[in-house]
Amino acid sequence: NTVMVGAHLDSVLEGPGINDNGSGTAAILETAIQMRKVRPQNTVRFAFWGAEEAGLVGSTDYVETRTEEELAQIKLYLNFDMLGSPNYANFVYDGDGSDFGLPGPDGSADIEALFGDFYESRGEAYEGTEIDFRSDYGAFFDFGIPFGGLFSGAEDPKSPEQAAAYGGTAGEPFDPCYHSACDTYDNVSLHALAVNADSV
Repeated sequence: NTVMVGAHLDSVLEGPGINDNGSGTAAILETAIQMRKVRPQNTVRFAFWGAEEAGLVGSTDYVETRTEEELAQIKLYLNFDMLGSPNYANFVYDGDGSDFGLPGPDGSADIEALFGDFYESRGEAYEGTEIDFRSDYGAFFDFGIPFGGLFSGAEDPKSPEQAAAYGGTAGEPFDPCYHSACDTYDNVSLHALAVNADSV
């Protein structure tokens, strides 16, 4: 039984990509380093995807070039893309479909619930985010592999209700430097990254 964990390595040409997606890459790399101390019962496979910004190229190629037997061994896929947005919210993919109407493959609801339990244990607000196929979970979803993951927001504006829950500025994008030259180290909320990396 294999648990896959993935984040994309590339950024858009216009920006250095420290939040998108240096933040997700750093979180899973640190997790891999920490896992030297444990002996999991199941296989954990870390994937550092290429060419996500060019159309989910690396992850799609990976899924499409596995045999059915190899894919059947993957019991779930976890995706981490943009974990340190400066005007962040704590988004968990809507695995049960209760927020946006499209559930993930069977088992995705359990993954969503597990992440929710983590945020509740920390006293942190969180909410569902739509399965919109804009990140590397898409090909896993299409094959029917349960998936989940975290996201701290991109170009959409933060609502007044979200500003009340998380702080930050209502009406401004979660990441004002999304796909821009200013996506540098200064564009990362260290609080959001620390909490989300612990969730990973």
